[in-house]
Amino acid sequence: MKLTKEKIKHYIKEIFYFIIVMTIIANVMSIYRSQSLSSEPLNIQTFKLINNTNYTVEQNRPVLIHFWATWCPTCKMEAANIEFLSKYYQVITIAVKSGSDYDLKRYLDEHGYSFLVVNDKDGALSRKFQIAGYPTTFIYDKNNKLAFKEVGYSSTLGLWLRLLWAGK
Repeated sequence: MKLTKEKIKHYIKEIFYFIIVMTIIANVMSIYRSQSLSSEPLNIQTFKLINNTNYTVEQNRPVLIHFWATWCPTCKMEAANIEFLSKYYQVITIAVKSGSDYDLKRYLDEHGYSFLVVNDKDGALSRKFQIAGYPTTFIYDKNNKLAFKEVGYSSTLGLWLRLLWAGK
């Protein structure tokens, strides 16, 4: 079977359409799944981290709260995005039912991540935020009001733009 320029163009066009359709489907699913999430303002000001310190949410700055799990394949794909954003924005991640603090520290070290992690061993925080799937991301504005919520993978650019918007 010989590939002609026309066939190659046809296959590229089909792949392009497939990517567009899958992106639309993923976004519709994310919107649907995020409907059941909590829409309350952020009323937690201090989080206990896995290094046994407390992190106090800085006022007048947007904050990204990211629920994830070590056993979640999509979370693994998105972790580099969260790592990048944590260098420039206030980011708190919550690892749900992912083992002990030691297990989480080892996981972070193995992957070269340094973002702040809260260990939600029993899922109490995920229940409080009404998490239905992983990863789930909340972005609160500088007044601690919910600006965005999303279930599923989010690109670095998408999260960065949402954080910029929440900081206005």
